[in-house]
Amino acid sequence: MTSEPRRDPLTDQLITPQNSALILIDYQPIQVRSVQSMNQSLMVDNVVRVTKTALAFGVPIIVSTVNVKTGRNKPMIPELQALLPGVEPIDRTSVNSWEDVEFVAAVRATGRNKLVIAALWTEVCLTFPALDAMREGFEVYPMVDAVGGTSVEAHRAGLERMIQAGAQPTSWAQFTCELQRDWARKETVKAFTEILFDPNVPFVAAERMAGASA
Repeated sequence: MTSEPRRDPLTDQLITPQNSALILIDYQPIQVRSVQSMNQSLMVDNVVRVTKTALAFGVPIIVSTVNVKTGRNKPMIPELQALLPGVEPIDRTSVNSWEDVEFVAAVRATGRNKLVIAALWTEVCLTFPALDAMREGFEVYPMVDAVGGTSVEAHRAGLERMIQAGAQPTSWAQFTCELQRDWARKETVKAFTEILFDPNVPFVAAERMAGASA
């Protein structure tokens, strides 16, 4: 049971804590409530797991909201606020976050080339910046089970458009396992296990998957 030497975390073709950044866009009440492509509560649970994973592994997190300062929209949902008390969201008026100067500057400042993105909705606030980021040479990983669209068709169309442009879809479980990679990396095993096997957030809960709305 001998693992290969750990790869260079900066040049690894897979996602590592050192070559990636997590971007969370528009997890605000009205956006969550309007998702129709998956169960809203399960989606929130999944984005919470994604965020906990990034925190546990030291992955930089960029958070953006839309129209909070203008008074047209509410702040980020409480579940994420509780996890990110020291993170100030970059508030925008632009639908496409890649057309916001401060947002793009924050992404570039991380120095990371692999962008793991979760945003609402899939077909808009995830797709648009993903396409722009890829045009500028970034690798983009849409978090498929922590995002949602205004319909199943819209969600799928958004994902397909990104994939055709070169995006590499991922899931919260894949992201968590990709960062951990080896049970011998004991420094993160405890957090990894708690996130992956949290008994309060089951992988499949039939009563929660029954409808698209919470």
